Amino acid sequence: MAARKGFVVMLSGTPQGGIGSRPLIAGVDEAGRGPLAGPVVAAAVILCKPCPAGLADSKVLSAAARAKLEASIRARCVYGIAVVDVETIDRLNIFGATMLAMTQAVARAEAVLGQSIEEALIDGNLTPHGRATGWRWPARAIVKGDAKERCISAASILAKEYRDRIMREAALAHPHYGWDRNMGYGTREHVEALRTYGATPHHRRSFAPVAQLEMFA
Repeated sequence: MAARKGFVVMLSGTPQGGIGSRPLIAGVDEAGRGPLAGPVVAAAVILCKPCPAGLADSKVLSAAARAKLEASIRARCVYGIAVVDVETIDRLNIFGATMLAMTQAVARAEAVLGQSIEEALIDGNLTPHGRATGWRWPARAIVKGDAKERCISAASILAKEYRDRIMREAALAHPHYGWDRNMGYGTREHVEALRTYGATPHHRRSFAPVAQLEMFA
């Protein structure tokens, strides 16, 4: 589950029953821009008929609802998931790494689809167009799109669920930081553990709280 060095396109899939006649529009979202540790993960989803019921912004869903929807999305939709690791985040910066993850997620979804994606709907106020090598699709940024467009909602669920599993796995080897609870975000528990135990290979050294601790260590 843990990402290897360099960005890695991790997963993709298409429904056994095909996609029907739906427009080939991909919703795209990410998880993990803000944490002090762990990768950034992006997902791209093309909805199929019947569309999974109950899609919403992953942040407002219960863990049980997210898990159920994740299984439904994977079974009934076209998707691609991409992971960009900590080394790449520190090399590019988190914005560049996020744009790269989105690009790779859409590319992977299109590859398994076997057809050209007509448009990508991106959660946020910027798209990877002109900001990531390899981006080649018409794109539209939608602020709070994960609450407005079901395809973006689906992407937000896949990205969050996949990244959360990565962090829970990492927490088994590094239990002091509470990653199974905070998913790498800079909670008090996490920052206090950083001060006590120092940074791990999973920490983003380009992020100020980590860089400052190492500077004065």
